[in-house]
Amino acid sequence: MGVRAFGRGMVLLAATVVALGGGTAVASGATGQEPTGPVQPNIIAAAIYSVGQPTIAPPGANDWNCKPSAEHPNPVLLSNGTTANAYENWANLSQKLANAGYCVFAGKFGGSPGAFLQTVGPVAGTAGQLATFGDKILKATGASKLDVVGHSQGGMNPRYWIKYLGGASKIGKLIGLSPSNYGTNLFGLLTAIQAIPPARDLVGVACAACNEQSTGSAFLNDLNAGGDTVPGVDYTVIQTRYDDVVTPYTNAFLKPAPNVKNLVLQDVCGLDYTDHLGITYDPIAQREVLNALDPQHAKKPSCVFVPPVIS
Repeated sequence: MGVRAFGRGMVLLAATVVALGGGTAVASGATGQEPTGPVQPNIIAAAIYSVGQPTIAPPGANDWNCKPSAEHPNPVLLSNGTTANAYENWANLSQKLANAGYCVFAGKFGGSPGAFLQTVGPVAGTAGQLATFGDKILKATGASKLDVVGHSQGGMNPRYWIKYLGGASKIGKLIGLSPSNYGTNLFGLLTAIQAIPPARDLVGVACAACNEQSTGSAFLNDLNAGGDTVPGVDYTVIQTRYDDVVTPYTNAFLKPAPNVKNLVLQDVCGLDYTDHLGITYDPIAQREVLNALDPQHAKKPSCVFVPPVIS
């Protein structure tokens, strides 16, 4: 679930049935710097900008000549949430990661090439496109592993890559921002939709991933069967108590394990009122992403100022 609220997305999807299906991942250019847009202060500004340029890369991303440093040997792949294009999701954090010395990459997955809405096709297909894009990153950078930072569905679907598509040997860290690891009931709305086959099927036409992220779906039951993590990958979940898309908010968390860290933003900064959509732009969450990527140089987030929620 991504740059638009999943609930709002349901309304849009029901009213505007667009042929997005599984789509094909597009990664333009084998070398060089792809065109990028400017840094944005919040998701609304990013969404407005990307209406006219939905395929543009977020700032600081997709320099295919970038070579990882010894300090940050793993390139970072940014994984989009449901309905989100890369620019909407990452038009701030991508530049911060690049400024910190990371090779950063973001792609277009699970939607028609060039479409404004992405990451709506079946999760397995989107994860497959993500895996292909990841292989391209590893080849271009010469790295042996990469780290993945994902929002909502984008924090959950790399686990399909890990479990079924060989990702366990290629991913060092998976950091989820409000990930839909155990789905959502969307305050009961999505559960109700699943109980009405015509409504469920209508949603599925435009957004198969929406149905698959319903709590207790066959997809999620399969993904989480036998354990929701694997040894060798470090998992971090960064979640907000004010998540209004993944509900209950605890559905984001993975089962306790030595390689799992579940973090609640309000335990770090009690006055952080970030919601689901705002979390990728939230400075506290961004600091925790940097800490998870490089725990040896972790810094305590500043809680002096927390911006208002804009969603």
